[in-house]
Amino acid sequence: MRFKIIKTDGNARTCLMETRRGVISTPAFMPVGTQGAVKAVSTDELKEMGTEIILCNTYHLYLRPGPETISSLGGIHRFMNWDRTILTDSGGFQVYSLSALRKMEERGVHFKSHLDGSAHFIGPKEAMEIQSLLGSDIAMTFDECAPYPSSYEYALRSLELTTRWAAQCKELQKKGQALFGISQGSLFKDLRTRGIEELIEIGFDGYAVGGLSVGEPKEEMYDMVAFTAPLLPADKPRYLMGIGDLKDVLVVVEAGFDIFDCVMPTRNARNGTLFTSRGRISIKRTEYRSDRGPLDPDCECYTCRNYSRGYLRHIFLSKEILSMRLNTIHNLHFYFNFFGNMRKSIIEGKFAEFKIKWEGIL
Repeated sequence: MRFKIIKTDGNARTCLMETRRGVISTPAFMPVGTQGAVKAVSTDELKEMGTEIILCNTYHLYLRPGPETISSLGGIHRFMNWDRTILTDSGGFQVYSLSALRKMEERGVHFKSHLDGSAHFIGPKEAMEIQSLLGSDIAMTFDECAPYPSSYEYALRSLELTTRWAAQCKELQKKGQALFGISQGSLFKDLRTRGIEELIEIGFDGYAVGGLSVGEPKEEMYDMVAFTAPLLPADKPRYLMGIGDLKDVLVVVEAGFDIFDCVMPTRNARNGTLFTSRGRISIKRTEYRSDRGPLDPDCECYTCRNYSRGYLRHIFLSKEILSMRLNTIHNLHFYFNFFGNMRKSIIEGKFAEFKIKWEGIL
């Protein structure tokens, strides 16, 4: 992996991250392809929107259809018809958030599938084997995401285990596959500092901060974001995991982070909440029943070029499949346009103005 800083504006920065399958301009948003598909859109449509990188979910693909099956079908890129960069998470967060009867030990985690209750085990060795079989361009270390709130003692034990697992993942890293280390430590600054220092000593292609946006107050999350960003190497990608609310993104980019993922644009689209240059709207509202105008007059996406708010309301209330597709196309287009304009503002030295403007809209 190659990484180059193009321009900084305060701590905000725009960079180029090059993998074996292409160049990603940062700040970058990764749409989430949980099951090997970004819900409601095709990979060709994602390319038309300017998508450069997709996140796929190791935990879900491990359970169904299985990494061996995907490998036998040519790997994750051929499997989902995507020839650009793919990042796979390690499954640690899903084991924490979805799995019943989780039991942790030094080697990894025993858990039961949220699908059928079957018993499984994933540790650092298994997580790296799964990601290798999938054939992603960027793999993530296996970690434990400490819940909020956590005691200092729990967060310390969790951090020490996460660091040992990170070192094992590094030893198992496959040639040609980049590997990002994940910082944990809950909301304890001394633990975050220690954990990041230990990750840097091990050495990774990029660094992620996990364990935030798990229920803590926004102010505490923002404080930890501002604290951790300067601790991370400036010459490597910085990834804040699971952050996608655009108000949060503005704060986090201002702190110096580069990469983000979230289901917000796609999930909100399916629920009828749409992002526009004038703020969010709920397309189900009665006021749009006879509205002939486009969803967003300033948007040039396929949905806004071809359909009225009145029609989008009608098919949403009628539960037409097309509603999910058109809404998702618009929301993703809005996100990519937002990130593109944010990168431009950093290059022009106008990020502060960009942030103030959008904070009043979002």
